Amino acid sequence: KKVILSYKGLSLSILEENKNWLLINKPAGLIVERNPFESPTVEELVYDHLAQTHKKPYVGVVHRLDRVTSGVMIFAKKKSILRQLNEQFARKTVQKTYLAITERIPEKKEDKLEHWLYKNQKEKRADIFQKQGNDRKEVVLEYKVLQELDGLAMLEIKPLTGKFHQIRAQLAAVGCPILGDEKYGAKNPYKPLSVCLHAWKLELQDTQHEEHLLFEAPLPEEEPWNNFVFG
Repeated sequence: KKVILSYKGLSLSILEENKNWLLINKPAGLIVERNPFESPTVEELVYDHLAQTHKKPYVGVVHRLDRVTSGVMIFAKKKSILRQLNEQFARKTVQKTYLAITERIPEKKEDKLEHWLYKNQKEKRADIFQKQGNDRKEVVLEYKVLQELDGLAMLEIKPLTGKFHQIRAQLAAVGCPILGDEKYGAKNPYKPLSVCLHAWKLELQDTQHEEHLLFEAPLPEEEPWNNFVFG
């Protein structure tokens, strides 16, 4: 496991790298994209890493994770690769699998959640509805409970749509907010600028070699993650 940079106790590690792309394990607490108000961002750290071997490296941001979320991310090192990966995301052929620790154990051990989501710009949150309406987008995810411990549950989650704060808002809507997610009704704290949501696996196609690729990011090592017997 190769660390790019430790910043205020957050370490960003490289999972895999080749001439086309770079896979990293993002820590919770860091924003992904460059912006004038905050530094460093994940994008800047990736750039600095690539700049050690390339004069003007290309960093293609393929997808995003919320600041409060940790886990696997892929960055393109060429424009052509960014286009290919963007196409896969647009065609919905990329599968993401998340792990979450929720404050309540869901009533159903496995379920498919289907809601309508409104992006509330004013409050910077997602509002969830049971019915279609103006500016509402359909959101769907599947979950299963992997383990229960002291009133908490570890869930494996596969979002079938990819909308703003979708997982956080949908789980809160069924009474199971993610631990630490005060924005969506969680009562118990986790770490600052973090919730117990981890992008665990990323599955996509290597179009050049026509291979199916599966990448996995190790879980955070602190409590409560390390209380669960996992794997």
